[in-house]
Amino acid sequence: MEYSNKEINRIKRLEGQLRGVLKMMEEGKDCKDVITQLSASRSAIDRSIGVLVSSNLVACVREEENEEDQEVAINEAVQLLVKSR
Repeated sequence: MEYSNKEINRIKRLEGQLRGVLKMMEEGKDCKDVITQLSASRSAIDRSIGVLVSSNLVACVREEENEEDQEVAINEAVQLLVKSR
């Protein structure tokens, strides 16, 4: 599967966000501030998973020619979302 620049940039932002959390911890920042940033990171990860699964779903369904294979692709995508929770 090919990933769009938008998807890649989303993950790069997440990487920066997590590096920021690590820096906060190394600097001894308040626990509430660290948890707030970690919570924001988790939300961003969840949104990224949703974007990637939906992109994958569209690509997989388009590749399948018959309805049965399309249904299998949809079920696999749904399982990926459920597993991520």
